[in-house]
Amino acid sequence: MKLQDLISSVQSYHPDPDIEAIKKAYAFAKHHHQGQTRASGEPYITHVTEVAYLASKLRLDVASIVAALLHDTVEDTSVTMEDVRNEFGSSVAEIVDGVTKLSKVKFSSRAEEQAENFRKMLVSMATDIRILLVKLCDRLHNMSTLEFLSESRRTRISQETIDIYAPLAHRLGIYWVKSELEDLSFKFLKPSLYETIQLHVSKSRKEREKYINEV
Repeated sequence: MKLQDLISSVQSYHPDPDIEAIKKAYAFAKHHHQGQTRASGEPYITHVTEVAYLASKLRLDVASIVAALLHDTVEDTSVTMEDVRNEFGSSVAEIVDGVTKLSKVKFSSRAEEQAENFRKMLVSMATDIRILLVKLCDRLHNMSTLEFLSESRRTRISQETIDIYAPLAHRLGIYWVKSELEDLSFKFLKPSLYETIQLHVSKSRKEREKYINEV
């Protein structure tokens, strides 16, 4: 994912986006995440750019796109919340602050009742709906690169995702995010069953395509 791909995505739905703000946030994030890499070995800027791109798929405003690019700077670099506020304004800073706080929440129980309490807590902590949306984008990209983590971490994060984040996406009416989160969670929680279903679905799709082509 390149900066221009992100900009093009925002321009596809926003009538007059502040492109300079997006470029500034990208440069800021790239500078402060310099030298940091993901478990996959990719530069950290790749992750925040992908999260911002997912936010653009939700057609979020420029403040949310900028916040998505900056969402890990306070937690993972020397940047302070005051730095973000001074450079990008209060609206962006509030979203970054909210996402940072949500990222620090630790889920300790798989019980359905407790999961519901955690979901309510996240919603109450997110004073702006954009905080939850950016956090969902962050979780979705993290799930797409989960194979680079240890098995125990994959299992824990997948269970947390299917218990907490997928239901949140459902309640917000973002069904494609819910579906992808569930699919990725299932892949790591039940790998053998996932592969079996994938095989059957793939075979079924080929048979349908063959039938359609014949018709």
